[in-house]
Amino acid sequence: MIRILIIEDDTDLREGLSFSLSSEGYTVISAETASDGLREFRYNDFDLVLLDCNLPDKSGYDAASEIKSKSSVPILMLTARNSEMDEVKALELGIDDFMSKPFSLAVLKARIKRLVRSSSSEQILVSGDISIDKNTCKVYKNSQPVDLSKIEYQLLSYLIANEGTVLSKEQILEHVWDSHGSFVDENTLQVNVRRLRAKIEDEPKKPVRLVNVYGIGYIWKRV
Repeated sequence: MIRILIIEDDTDLREGLSFSLSSEGYTVISAETASDGLREFRYNDFDLVLLDCNLPDKSGYDAASEIKSKSSVPILMLTARNSEMDEVKALELGIDDFMSKPFSLAVLKARIKRLVRSSSSEQILVSGDISIDKNTCKVYKNSQPVDLSKIEYQLLSYLIANEGTVLSKEQILEHVWDSHGSFVDENTLQVNVRRLRAKIEDEPKKPVRLVNVYGIGYIWKRV
């Protein structure tokens, strides 16, 4: 199921787009402000972001920059201004497409399909002999399926997506567990790291992929 995040402060437009895209079979989550939209993005996986240029609390450009710093998810920006400079700025930020209001709903849907289709080839995460098919939520080691729990899958996906980057325990807890504001203690992370290592490391007691960084957190290394 393709998941779309709409960040748009115009209530009528936001609700209209949500209804229309949901009718097309997309799963849609919408937000009125940049802060709410970024919060949804932080805690959920999306295949495309539909982003208004002018938001009440933050520029759409700033929101797009934050999203692009953490993900390659396609962004289609909407703006009420038909300015060449706006479009240039959007493209410089890595925004994938740009439409001026008012726009044709049929054209918008066609562009969404194109963006989703072009990004589908990027839905495979590979790190050495470990691969993740995000379309099916399947994990493979040396082309053999690995049976992971939902939490283990989310943990592995987050680590591989940030390969070579040290992630603090707080970052991991917030991203994987705290999507609903619930508190999870550090021991929960350690337990799941141990379980994940047992499934993806050749020698779980001597990990070379999911490596502890003393006093900070963990890093995923390509082997």
